[in-house]
Amino acid sequence: MTSPVPTKYNVLIAALLLGVLSTFIIFYRFTLIPKTLTFDEIEFAKLALSLENKSYIPYSPLATGHATLYFYILLFSLKVFGITSFGLRFPAALFGVGVIIAAFFVLRNVVRKMDIIRSPQLHALLPLVGAFLFATTRWYFNFARFGFEATFLLLLELLSLFFFLHYLDHRQHKWLIPSGIFAGLAYNSYQPGRLFFIIPLFFLFLFILERKQNRLDFSFFSRKTFITFMYFVIPFVILITPLSLYLSQNKDVRVSQLMYPTNNEMSVDEKFQFLGRNIASTALMFSVKGDVNGRHNYPNKAALNPLMSLLFISGFLLALWQIKNKMNQLFLLYFSIAVFPTLLTYPWENPNMLRTITCLPALIYFSLVAVAKGYELLERKFKIKYTILVVGIFVLLCLSALYDLRTYYIFQVPVFKEAFEASMPLSYYLEHPDAKVKK
Repeated sequence: MTSPVPTKYNVLIAALLLGVLSTFIIFYRFTLIPKTLTFDEIEFAKLALSLENKSYIPYSPLATGHATLYFYILLFSLKVFGITSFGLRFPAALFGVGVIIAAFFVLRNVVRKMDIIRSPQLHALLPLVGAFLFATTRWYFNFARFGFEATFLLLLELLSLFFFLHYLDHRQHKWLIPSGIFAGLAYNSYQPGRLFFIIPLFFLFLFILERKQNRLDFSFFSRKTFITFMYFVIPFVILITPLSLYLSQNKDVRVSQLMYPTNNEMSVDEKFQFLGRNIASTALMFSVKGDVNGRHNYPNKAALNPLMSLLFISGFLLALWQIKNKMNQLFLLYFSIAVFPTLLTYPWENPNMLRTITCLPALIYFSLVAVAKGYELLERKFKIKYTILVVGIFVLLCLSALYDLRTYYIFQVPVFKEAFEASMPLSYYLEHPDAKVKK
């Protein structure tokens, strides 16, 4: 039995359903969970409002230092919805819905390039599975429900990746322009986004090199190659220049505070010890002991539920085993870049599920690698029918979703009462800058 290639109509229906699902998860009791604010969010509101009626600035030292792109969006939201927690949190939630839809379209492209997939049914099924896992992963939807910029960064990275994969499919240079634009915008977002551009640039280099080798053309530095790179590089450089010029003349406050490599009072041995501790705590975060911060996680609970953990670890090992596959290479690099910055922060800051949130697209990809391998093993070796396999996958997806929703709404919600310590309205704290926690 084979399934027909999904029509554009069916694809749009699937994207719409995923949008509805993620909207429900993210906006369910949106103003009540969490009901109160964290002082980080209040500082973000102050930063956003400080940008009003001023000429554009790429970076602000307020709120421990941030690039301002997201905060201009936050300012607009506060003007539209008022100085309220809803206005403060709405952009993150809206981008959170956008991430799931973008992930679906990225995964549709990625699945076509996964050499391990031989079953035609999987080409239609896996993008839905991946987007569903993404939307129902507590690590993800938790950060879409309050006013941090994590979902904004994820959306920018996925859009850049979408257009880059579109270029690989059609080999039309015009698709590199939006890829470069969104990579440049990601650079102007949360700090981990400043490394994302390495991924499309590196794989553009590999793609051109492989194409030239197939043609027995070894003159890599040709005029045509240079022009190809410029389609990505020019919009990217234009967008990163204001922030880069600022940071070349001023310290990034947050980086200098958090990164131990910049600490000249530490010995090399101490820095290697910190690196070892960070590698261990970050590796354990996925399946054993997660973030202790009650805003990020149910304290110390593994970042992934048992099913997701099994899929992730299995898929990661399979991707390493089949590392010659280009998509495996891409997402292994994506994962490495996503976790790299947190390895350079002081160990008492780790494990940190916020700073490593950009590893989620790679994590979902590895999970799909495991699903695809398991599906084909059961279908070919044990002759299990397509319908039974689909029902089995659906049941497992529902169990995974219920596990994370239960953890969030039953166990993590009570933690929010302490983790979100500012119980007065947002306007109160803006009118009383020195106000402390009001219970």
